[in-house]
Amino acid sequence: TNRGNCQEIATMVRCYLCFLPPGDVPTVCVCVCVCNLLSEKVEQMMEWSSRRSVIRMNGDKFRRFVKAPPRNYSVIVMFTALQPQRQCSVCRQANEEYQVLANSWRYSSAFSNKLFFTVVDYDEGADVFQQLNMNSAPTFMHFPAKGKPKRADTFDLQRIGFASEQLAKWIADRTDVQIRVFRPPNYSGTIALALLVSLVGGLLYLRRNNLEFIYNKTGWAMAALCVVFAMTSGQMWNHIRGPPYAHKNPQNGQVV
Repeated sequence: TNRGNCQEIATMVRCYLCFLPPGDVPTVCVCVCVCNLLSEKVEQMMEWSSRRSVIRMNGDKFRRFVKAPPRNYSVIVMFTALQPQRQCSVCRQANEEYQVLANSWRYSSAFSNKLFFTVVDYDEGADVFQQLNMNSAPTFMHFPAKGKPKRADTFDLQRIGFASEQLAKWIADRTDVQIRVFRPPNYSGTIALALLVSLVGGLLYLRRNNLEFIYNKTGWAMAALCVVFAMTSGQMWNHIRGPPYAHKNPQNGQVV
């Protein structure tokens, strides 16, 4: 681990420090301090991650653990506004997908200290939004272990959407970390189907002595028209393709 490596380096320095020329001693001490600082930062991030898959950060934590060196880990940050008074429904939807992705990484066998998921809420870190000249939410950014974020390190949410699978693909492109998304079971469809079957069964039971309505041509015609209108409206296409809610025009940047 990073801490073990730093302890070994510190031990070696203590053993050989007395044999170094006086001019080289400060340089070695600085290296040891940097290594110890890095170890402490990684330890702290791992501790927070063990409590919660997505680490909440304010301005001070963001500057210390995300922006300031040394850092040998990548950080995914979601800038959002989740407080009810902000009335950002998209932020809540994006947060749900982000939580699914972070949990998939946290509880996978490939989990390591090379990647962390964090969130900065506007009401807890408005200074961070101002520092990054950010005026929209939600926004996903990748802060690499080395160097400054590039243009591709900002997720194109308007064009791609914020599904967990799309975020995982983007993270793999930026960090080479593969995340397999595991979604919690959703029983809403099963419950809805059970209620529908119960409703139809109850209706048939109540009308068991008079089932002529089943052969009503007008009723079946109306049901068929409803299905046709639903299909021609593009609902099935949206269900199959899952397109994003909005697209950005690459020529003028307008969101449509």
